[in-house]
Amino acid sequence: MSIESDWDEWLPAAVADASPDGVTLWYLGCNGFVLKADDDTTVYIDPYLGTGDPPRTVRMIPVPFDPTDVRDADAVLATHEHTDHVHGPSQAPILAETGADFVGPDASVSVAEEEDWTDEWAVSDEQFHRVAPGESFELGSFTVHVEAANDPDAIDPVSYVFEHPAGTFFHGGDARPSEEFERIGREYDIDLGVLAFGSAGTIPDKETREPKYTKWYSDEGEVVDAARQLRLDRLLPTHWDMWKGLTADPTALHDHTRSFEFPERLEIVEIGDHVSV
Repeated sequence: MSIESDWDEWLPAAVADASPDGVTLWYLGCNGFVLKADDDTTVYIDPYLGTGDPPRTVRMIPVPFDPTDVRDADAVLATHEHTDHVHGPSQAPILAETGADFVGPDASVSVAEEEDWTDEWAVSDEQFHRVAPGESFELGSFTVHVEAANDPDAIDPVSYVFEHPAGTFFHGGDARPSEEFERIGREYDIDLGVLAFGSAGTIPDKETREPKYTKWYSDEGEVVDAARQLRLDRLLPTHWDMWKGLTADPTALHDHTRSFEFPERLEIVEIGDHVSV
């Protein structure tokens, strides 16, 4: 399977040509991001360029780039093993083109191995790296801390804290509020945090294809509660744009955040937008 982008190569070209003053991140839609630091360290998190599994899951946003157009990447990080977070056609070409490492919890790396990324693409086993909560590693100017995540639909989900002299960025994957988020909020001073947000809907069951009540992401109250636990300066909601039947309106979160100390600010972006940490 090859990826055909709706946007040609302008987005990976914009990333490659950028010279951030600190850290800039681009939203790739769904729960995907690319971070670029002032030393040119470039990290992709959960990039997904697939169209889902119609009619069960139907992509509602453009495919923003062809992974073979990515010029530079030091690592591709996965938060958990679901297809829209670990996807060979989206991620393996990035590894093959750039020599980047693929980093994720055991179940995520196992998916890459079971899908034979090393046979289907020019990827080597040495590019796979397993991580677990409590571990930390260096990626250029980033110090990356692997933390726990409460995602009841995943096997061994993780979240990531990126510390950089310019600020601290948090990616929660599809996690919901938890005591672990309370601890993370006490231990780090997070400038910008990403949390998945969506509505509940009726989606065909994966096995039977019968309609099934489905809730994969935090609702309005939960996403704000998670941001409060993490003590975020800025909350950036994600995933609300992605799946037909589970989309949501992020501007509604203004009303939900208004009376809380955290998050201090709601940051809403669309696919292709960029912000600074």
